[in-house]
Amino acid sequence: MSQTIVNKRASFDYHLLQTYTAGIQLLGSEIKSVREGNVNLSDAFCFFKPVRAKGTEELYVRGMNIGTFKQASHYNHDTLRVRKLLLTKAELRKLKSKATEKGLTIVPVRMYISETGYAKIDIAIAQGKKSYDKRESIKERDVKRSMSRNED
Repeated sequence: MSQTIVNKRASFDYHLLQTYTAGIQLLGSEIKSVREGNVNLSDAFCFFKPVRAKGTEELYVRGMNIGTFKQASHYNHDTLRVRKLLLTKAELRKLKSKATEKGLTIVPVRMYISETGYAKIDIAIAQGKKSYDKRESIKERDVKRSMSRNED
């Protein structure tokens, strides 16, 4: 029953340094669509947005496409809206300090429904790969694929 959506593009384009698990604020039609597996994480990225009243910053994800829920009719959600991630203050501070370093970014890696029924998203501090790193990744993938074919 548990649906897991993986961002394969993230591991291809980035070296994933450290991962965190965050909750995500969703609307009713969005969570139903996530349970069906209508999510695309390939173009998604995370960014900090300041909160005026508190003087702090919150983490949001942009570019995550959650498809429309067919039965929601005119109460449906915007598929590409910006969604808030739910983390502790300590985790937000760590992520903010890492994200300000040169060459590091925060990308969503995986989305799933937890055992308690909440939508969770794994985010990672990532460093961009160079083109030769990507060629090595392709080479390793091809070697694994050919070895698995030879075993059968």
